[in-house]
Formats: sequence, structure tokens, C-alpha cells
Amino acid sequence: MEGVSRLLLGESAAVAWRQRTLKAAIDCTGVGVHSGRRVHLVIRPADIDHGIVFRRTDLDETIAARFDNVVDTRLCTVLASAAARVGTVEHLMAALSAMGIDNALIEVNGPEVPILDGSAAPFLFLLDCAGSVEQDAARNVIEVRRPVRVTAGEAWAELRPLAPIARAGQPMLDMDLSIDFPAVAIGRQAVSLCLTPDTFRHQIAAARTFAQMHEVEQLQAAGLALGGSLENAVVVDGGVVLNPGGLRMDNEFASHKLVDAIGDLALAGGPLHARFVAHRTGHDLNNRLLRALFADAAAWRSVAIDPLTEAA
Repeated sequence: MEGVSRLLLGESAAVAWRQRTLKAAIDCTGVGVHSGRRVHLVIRPADIDHGIVFRRTDLDETIAARFDNVVDTRLCTVLASAAARVGTVEHLMAALSAMGIDNALIEVNGPEVPILDGSAAPFLFLLDCAGSVEQDAARNVIEVRRPVRVTAGEAWAELRPLAPIARAGQPMLDMDLSIDFPAVAIGRQAVSLCLTPDTFRHQIAAARTFAQMHEVEQLQAAGLALGGSLENAVVVDGGVVLNPGGLRMDNEFASHKLVDAIGDLALAGGPLHARFVAHRTGHDLNNRLLRALFADAAAWRSVAIDPLTEAA
């Protein structure tokens, strides 16, 4: 990215601006929600400036987790290189972003990240188990400098500027999202969040992906959603939630859409300092929003923050 600005802060503030990776590798096995295949996932520590990179171990191909590598957004967010694809990356990316992990190598032996319980909470658990460590390098924060908006019919999404980072004191992603579904069980919902590890963990991480029963039937008839079940998704039929345990939270549907948005925005290549506001957004609009942001050089800047070499 072009135009990196450098701001100097005191030592205590600068610690929070350093890059982070995992202390140790962690792994799990689960089912791909669309392929129905069992997938083994390993999240490994990575060096400074490595970024988040996926590796298809069955194909020995790597794919950087970046917005410009997104090739499909119809049912999930799919990344691809010339020879490999990895889908359903959004929940894992959301957990990595919320916990401030900048550098990691994610290995999968199939075309999807496992869906696990349909939320970001299992990935958060994996990251907690692995632990994280600071690295001796500044983070590059992407500061939005003027509004960017994308639309699709009645749906829209925006990134708006916040106070400059030097005055705000730390990077922030302030978020407001609303949804409006015809299904009575979903209906209209809204959720607001200033993204931090604590707000992500306690307010939205456990919100599960969801679908309407007629959509599930259509997808499975077409050979898709083969790994989907009431164990990894909330399914509604009109005004009824079919899951025996019901919902995990009152606004679970909107909260999960916010998890998806955090994961999709994490493909910016660095933490965003911005206000995100959206209505009826999805993976396609989220990706289009990043593409629109980076297409306008005046709409953003990359800010690296270093500690003072002298006492303040």
C-alpha cells in the first residue's frame, strides 16, 4: 500500500500498536458447510509482515487473505489464487481481526474452512488456547479519510471517517448494522458495536449463521449446503425457529451479519480506523465496499505508529 504515514506515541501506547501472532499452532477438524467434506484446519504463528495467509495443504498453494483475492460472495466469502480456492473464511477472519492477530498461516486440506457451530466462538476458543504474542514491528492501520458508499437496491454499506488516529488514541472500528427479512422469525433487527476483543467475545461471537427453510431445501437440491444442519446454523420457517435450543441472543440474526462484516472487512490487509454503517449488507457489498475504498487514493491512508525513542 502507498503513502504510509508515521506517528510517534509514548512507549506505553506504542505497545498496543505492535503486530501480533500466535504463541503456538492450534488445530481442529470439522465439516465444510457447503461441500459436506471433513476438513482439518491448522492456525500457525507467522513472521512480521506475513499477514494472514491461507495454504491449501492438499494442493500446496497459498492465498493471501485480501479483498482483491475474493472471487465469490454468493453463499460465503471465497478467496482464490490461480490454482486454489478457500471458502467460508469470514468467521475465522472475524475472530483473528477482533483479537488483533496480524500474522498467521492457516492451513486447510480442502476447499472450505470448517463451519464448526456456525459462529465465530469456536475460532475464538482456538485462538485463546494458542495464545498470542507481540512482535517487534508497528502495525499498519488503515485510516478512512472520507466517506465511501456502495449500494445494491435497498441495501447499502458505508465507511466513514472517525477522528484522526493521533487524536483518537487508538484504531477503532465503530459499527452499526441493520437487517430486514420477510421471515417473521427474523424481521427487522439492528446491532451497534465498537469493536474490541471484549465486545466481540461477549456480545456477538456466538451468533450463528442462519437460513430460511426453503433456501436450505433449494441449496441442498442443487448439491450445496451439504454440511449444513441445525448443529451449525439457525434455520427458520416463517415465524418459527426450528433449532430445539432456540436462539442464543435476542438479536442473533443481526449480530451474525455483523460478525460476517467484521470478517469481510478484515480482508483490508490491516485494522481499519473507521465507522461502518450498513443496511441489509452481505458478503458482496462488504467486498465491494473495500474495493471502492482502495480505488480512491484520497479516501484512505496507511498509518504506522512507532514508539518515541526519547522520553515524552
